[in-house]
Amino acid sequence: MDPLVLRKGEARWDEVSLGEVMLRLDPGEGRIHTARQFAVCEGGGEYNVARGLRRCFGLRTAAATALADNAVGRLVEDLILQGGVDTSLLRWVPYDGVGRTVRNGLNFTERGFGVRAAAGCSDRGHTAIAQVSPGEWDWENIFGQQNGARWFHTGGIFAALSASTPAVAAEAMDAARKYGTPISYDLNFRDSLWKSIGGKAKAQEVNRELVRKVDLLLGNEEDFSAMLGISVEGVTEHFAELPVASYEKMLREAAAAYPNLKLIATTLRTAHTATRNAWGAMALYEGKIAHVPQQEVEILDRVGGGDSFASGLIYGMLSGKPVEWAVRCGVAHGALAMTTPGDTSMATLAEVERVMGGGSARIAR
Repeated sequence: MDPLVLRKGEARWDEVSLGEVMLRLDPGEGRIHTARQFAVCEGGGEYNVARGLRRCFGLRTAAATALADNAVGRLVEDLILQGGVDTSLLRWVPYDGVGRTVRNGLNFTERGFGVRAAAGCSDRGHTAIAQVSPGEWDWENIFGQQNGARWFHTGGIFAALSASTPAVAAEAMDAARKYGTPISYDLNFRDSLWKSIGGKAKAQEVNRELVRKVDLLLGNEEDFSAMLGISVEGVTEHFAELPVASYEKMLREAAAAYPNLKLIATTLRTAHTATRNAWGAMALYEGKIAHVPQQEVEILDRVGGGDSFASGLIYGMLSGKPVEWAVRCGVAHGALAMTTPGDTSMATLAEVERVMGGGSARIAR
């Protein structure tokens, strides 16, 4: 495996994410089907990485996305602005009044507790971002000398939105590669997105092509199996035990199948209950394994934990840290993100560093 080489010279953004940003409706401690009120926040698999890099790690990030121009879209924009993510790459699409042709995505998510697992109900058909096609963003301008980005991130959720989104992702990747911008891709398999358009067979057809353009590949064991056909051996149906040797073999199989990859990482999660998980990670870089063993973590809201792992890992690589440090940073950031409600991280860099150093949860005042 070749080492990851960062882009040289000045750049407008440290990182740009391409993907959907939805409005999340959260019933708090209750259930979706019995709720009488919801708290709202923004979220999206690709966007959450940009948000974490901006708010926790202080980097300059932007979100390339599209929204229907109505009050819901403007609420999502307001939430993005509060997160400090640059909205200059946001495309507004005229709204037809009722959503027959274009709308904004809604994501109803309940957190789960104990033996009751977290659950989501997405309402995201015909969204503005699902209808984008190649040529709608000037990627040459975005990644070229006029602006520039030190990192580009997208993923399998965006690629699953429609027949056109994989081509948009490929177009952006080609421009990023031309200007020396590293590309990360989170496989992020969602059965609900693929099942009506060809299922796992279609997911593998799309993702096997896109992964050939990627530098950093992220995912868990289900993602690698469903999206690339690379399975992990020796795990039970409920992932009660995660054999480390099998995960290492999975990463090495991915490296052999895609020699363009420079860094491959997987989270290690065992969900004992919705609120008590074992959490760790493993990465393969330059042919060597970096492993952060699982530790027990308590969870308030697990959604976005993997995205926060990704942003911590990317921060470490952008900062020139050793890969072992970057993986530990990702694990710590993901663990902290799961202690607060919503898709996005509320952690600070000081908190991440404290967790990385083994600090306790004793009150600070």
